[in-house]
Amino acid sequence: MGSLTEQIEKDVIEAMKAKDRVKVSTLRMLKSALGNYLISTKKDKADDAEILGLITKQAKQRRESIESFEKAGRKDLADKEKAELAVLEGYLPKQLSDEELAAEVKKAIEISGAKGPADMGKLMKTLMPAIQGKADGKRVQETVKSILK
Repeated sequence: MGSLTEQIEKDVIEAMKAKDRVKVSTLRMLKSALGNYLISTKKDKADDAEILGLITKQAKQRRESIESFEKAGRKDLADKEKAELAVLEGYLPKQLSDEELAAEVKKAIEISGAKGPADMGKLMKTLMPAIQGKADGKRVQETVKSILK
């Protein structure tokens, strides 16, 4: 298995052959974001962890757009964003279930020694590397708050 960059390149070509316009445009936007990231960090290439971070950020933008479009009654635009989100999620690690996420939070509480809401920063430092890309930040925050009460 090659790098994530190679996989994305291969998938763009396959999507073009299959005339999958949504996948082609989504992956091109991702490649553009990667290019901008490389320019801003003055790097030649990104490792898989950095690319996953970009994909996570792109997915988050899609989720926020979906929410906004649904509130505005623009189902057509929300559906387009949902299709793009599905493409991006194909590159992310399998999302944690609520039970798995709660277990990770409890493990991080033990490791970090967090006692209450005031220790949230300390807890997040321990938790985030373990679940990077496996759960949406909003879900993580809600789970942490409910457990740290």
